[in-house]
Amino acid sequence: MKKFTMMVLFVLSVFSHSVLIAQTKAEKIDQLISKYKEYHYFNGSALVVDDNKPVLKKGYGMANMEWNIPNTPDTKFRLGSITKQFTSMLIMQLVEKGKIKLDGKLTDYLPYYREDTGGKVTVHMLLNHTSGIPSYTDQSAFMKDVSRKNYKPDDFIKEFCSGDLQFEPGTKWVYNNSGYFILGAIIEHATGMTYEEALTKNILEPLGLKKTGYDNSDPIIEKRAAGYEKTATGFRNSSFLDMSLPYAAGSMYSTVEDLYKWDKALHSDKLVTKKSLEKIFDRSFLIGGTAYYGYGWTIDQKVEGRDTLKVITHGGGINGFNTINYMIPAKGQYVILLSNLGHVPLSEMTNKIIDILNGKEVKMPAKSLAYHLADIIKDDGIETAVQRFSQLKDNKELFILKENEMNQLGYSYLGLNQIDEALAVFKLNVEAFPKSGNVYDSYGEALLKKGNKEEAIFNYKKAVELDPRNTGAVKILKGLGVNVEEPKEVKLTAEALKQFVGKYQLAPGFVLEITVNGEQIYAQATGQPVFEIFPSNENEFYLKVVNAQIKFVKEKGIVTQLVLFQNGREMPAKKIE
Repeated sequence: MKKFTMMVLFVLSVFSHSVLIAQTKAEKIDQLISKYKEYHYFNGSALVVDDNKPVLKKGYGMANMEWNIPNTPDTKFRLGSITKQFTSMLIMQLVEKGKIKLDGKLTDYLPYYREDTGGKVTVHMLLNHTSGIPSYTDQSAFMKDVSRKNYKPDDFIKEFCSGDLQFEPGTKWVYNNSGYFILGAIIEHATGMTYEEALTKNILEPLGLKKTGYDNSDPIIEKRAAGYEKTATGFRNSSFLDMSLPYAAGSMYSTVEDLYKWDKALHSDKLVTKKSLEKIFDRSFLIGGTAYYGYGWTIDQKVEGRDTLKVITHGGGINGFNTINYMIPAKGQYVILLSNLGHVPLSEMTNKIIDILNGKEVKMPAKSLAYHLADIIKDDGIETAVQRFSQLKDNKELFILKENEMNQLGYSYLGLNQIDEALAVFKLNVEAFPKSGNVYDSYGEALLKKGNKEEAIFNYKKAVELDPRNTGAVKILKGLGVNVEEPKEVKLTAEALKQFVGKYQLAPGFVLEITVNGEQIYAQATGQPVFEIFPSNENEFYLKVVNAQIKFVKEKGIVTQLVLFQNGREMPAKKIE
């Protein structure tokens, strides 16, 4: 069963004990980023500033892998959700002009929007993700079904951003792309211009951001990077996405240099007054730990000695691209990382870069064992790779083993019809993660393709035993003539679900929040989308979008913690609220 991670609730990173030797800050940061690039965890451009002075400005890897065109500081990258901070600025400009009110209702500006929900939602709630409107990117199979279609904003809102509210507006925080898409339409209706025109006239031209714009697939954009996704055996081109879909929530492009100009302008009155800037960076709604959400920005804090410093940041992710814009204004520290390789650990990289700026030692990233195994298979064959696997697996200082990466590697070989290699990799994954139903399912698929029916049945049975909700394995077993019961749907009442509501700390500053709406229960990790979870019994739940389970633990009948099971790991989280 092909299960590739769509959401990362928690990533436990393992690092080597090799610490960077005494070097300049620029050399240390360059060595760190280069190592991430070497291990296929980064490919893009970086700009780092300390005490308001540039420390590093450099490109890493390729802007276009097919033509071997390198990334440079002026390579243009899709920004994803960094777009939201520009959208919030446009809204605040319109507020200052009296064309929009923060407490104005959605239906005041988009009369066609359904009154029963839009009449409860304010512009303020759209800006800080407390509207309760379902995010269109959370809809199942949305990107698969719609990604190549072009929509006008109003038509898109009517079809995809007008669902029933998930919660009473203003009472909860749930990251929401629909809210910022709607804000884009409000900007168009208030200005009489397209979002792109309003953006260019009111922000890009006044600031001289000549290398920044609204992305579109049709025009020729000089030095625009191509987007890629990593695979277990290399890279692939990212899936096509019509840029009318991210729109005001994620359709801009820029360079590291232009984003630094943008960041500096946010500490001046070039675009809006100081009062409006304070509103943008206000701690509007607590989202977990010490982190709050403002208008298009996350507002957090960092303790340095006796000082508690304000951190302003936001990331972005879109097909083939990952981005982060991070600043500690009090120290004049800025980190801008733009990657044309998707699903890379930019927050982890940023934290290490900031540590280097502050004189701390950092450790180099560990290499993916799955990717290293692919290299060994290519150079020395599958038998040598299997022989060396156990030894490499035990070397946790140099390698990190992830179930999903091994699974991807196995399917890469299966797709190439290299069945023996696929079988060997899947078997190693079963041995490494024996409590995961998904690894047995994948191994069973390869065995069946090889023609080994009996062993395939054994592994599919094991997959169902470990995960009774695996309807795919049940269907295959029945097709093989095995009598197996269909998984039964478990229903819990709204009252029974309320006991699980709360915030659970997986790590400092990283919280998993559980919310309930009627007889539906949801989980959301800090900075991640909200996903519905489903009961397998009265205390255990599972996700459909990713291979993960949640078990709630009680003491004397009261829920005190949960345990997240994902990627072969058990991660306890104490209830803090």
